[in-house]
Amino acid sequence: MQFGIFTVGDVTVDPTNGREPTEHERIKAMVAIALKAEEVGLDVFATGEHHNPPFVPSSPTTMLGYIAARTERLLLSTATTLITTNDPVKIAEDYAMLQHLSDGRVDLMMGRGNTGPVYPWFGQDIRNGVPLAIENYDLLHRLWREDVVDWKGRFRTPLQSFTSTPRPLDGVPPFVWHGSIRSPEIAEQAAYYGDGFFHNHIFWPKEHTQRLVNLYRQRFEHYGHGSADQAIVGLGGQVFMRKNSQDAIREFRPYFDNAPVYGHGPSLEEFTAETPLTVGSPQQVIDRTLSFRDYVGDYQRQLFLMDHAGLPLKTVLEQLDILGEEVVPVLRKEFDSLRPAHVPAAPTHASLVAAAGGAKDSTVHAVDDVTGKAPEANR
Repeated sequence: MQFGIFTVGDVTVDPTNGREPTEHERIKAMVAIALKAEEVGLDVFATGEHHNPPFVPSSPTTMLGYIAARTERLLLSTATTLITTNDPVKIAEDYAMLQHLSDGRVDLMMGRGNTGPVYPWFGQDIRNGVPLAIENYDLLHRLWREDVVDWKGRFRTPLQSFTSTPRPLDGVPPFVWHGSIRSPEIAEQAAYYGDGFFHNHIFWPKEHTQRLVNLYRQRFEHYGHGSADQAIVGLGGQVFMRKNSQDAIREFRPYFDNAPVYGHGPSLEEFTAETPLTVGSPQQVIDRTLSFRDYVGDYQRQLFLMDHAGLPLKTVLEQLDILGEEVVPVLRKEFDSLRPAHVPAAPTHASLVAAAGGAKDSTVHAVDDVTGKAPEANR
């Protein structure tokens, strides 16, 4: 099982002192958090994608490429790649390039995002959100698996004899998760392709998460990819920890009360009772996280949101120390002991290459722009 963190890259005022970091400080902090994640033994760092204030991660591949150069083991991912408003051709090229640069340490999570105005900013209509997600991913899926693509759709210009470069590393595309908080259509899409399904799992009660994950599992089996319990599931989560639970609650309360996403609403106690947000001791986080298995089954990836609500970098790094030293080792041991042998582990580039029968040279040599064939084929 993979454990890691995800960030949405928000620039938020620290309510305890009124200080707001600059964009530069926030970007550098995200890099520091990724490096710390590898240092403490986590598996994954994932960044969101936003194109509006108060968020900074508008170019995930730039950030992940920089982090790739400064890490050795960390798996680099996205918490959202906007499949609706990004060109599938550019996604195919950018993430294949990142895959090569990171020696395969990359996967990505497709999503529609939660900022409505992003659609017209990139020339699209929000009312087409789900159709865009379906059509664009169909094209992306083909671009990574077919050397020469002829394609025609509703939302972009046709492609004729098009080859996306570079080709995926070792002939194996990056693994794809489809992320959703509330859309059964996205769970269906993930199941259709046999891809992973990631439920963000940070704002909703467990019954909601359970329904979407169960739908994905049932449809995964329906499409013949394996039994329902072999489907590839990931979950998000939010935690804040101190040695004593009362210290954690006392320290985190002002951040919760003033957070842009859930502040000035339900109390901290109400929110932690109704959602997976866990504020307390490391043991409480362990117990709560282990309970996720009770309603989603055995799953492959757990990502935590740690750097939100204006928490200062120093505090976030302290949280990562606790997570890496006291929480994740126990979770690894417990989840691994509970997982049946027939349930797959989290996908990695190495496991995908092995499943494909070994690495292949995916280089595509020059082709004729008209025929789409290699020059020697025309002789």
